[in-house]
Amino acid sequence: MIRKAAAPEGAALQWRKSSYSSNGPEGDCVEVATAWDAVHIRDSKNVAGPRLSVAAESWAGFVAYASGR
Repeated sequence: MIRKAAAPEGAALQWRKSSYSSNGPEGDCVEVATAWDAVHIRDSKNVAGPRLSVAAESWAGFVAYASGR
């Protein structure tokens, strides 16, 4: 299930980017933040833009598929 959601009231999300991303101008990447009920995904080039939120189980399935595990 894909849904757009905000962080719980008063909670600040801790955004992370892959360590495989470079720090230069070409280092644009997606960033993820975990919350108690979802994984939030955003574009590092547009941090104030729209976010995608998915259930943690769905994110785990995607990561396993994408990494070939």
